[in-house]
Amino acid sequence: MSNYSEEQLALSKLRLENAESDYASAQIEFEHEHYKAANNRAYYCIFHAIRAVLALESVDYKSHSQLLGHFNKHYIHAGKFDVSHSKIISKANSLRTNSDYNDFFIATKDESAEAVSGAKVFLIAITAYLAEELSPITDESISVQDI
Repeated sequence: MSNYSEEQLALSKLRLENAESDYASAQIEFEHEHYKAANNRAYYCIFHAIRAVLALESVDYKSHSQLLGHFNKHYIHAGKFDVSHSKIISKANSLRTNSDYNDFFIATKDESAEAVSGAKVFLIAITAYLAEELSPITDESISVQDI
């Protein structure tokens, strides 16, 4: 029997779908050379992917820094995710903040490419983690589609 409620599972799935949608948007924005928008969507892909994991704990935060801190402490430092994922989060967060709030920030193609690529790596890792975490309790498999 599962330790997760139906509500936790449904919320996790919804948040993962949001992350996948954000990643698709990041790709489109990047292809159209809208680098600031691509940076924003890449970050929110990561953000919603983290929230998909935290939904299984019924944990959420109002501030991004608290949410990211919790994930770093309980998932990255605990060894559930590689340290490289922390670097992806940090770079995406910094780039998104500059893109969204610094009027004179010029987002480059290379930076955006790294952000979108990082979001893909992160989304694949989260999807694999959730699939493994949930595989004994669901008939419906979570899979890494053509991310």
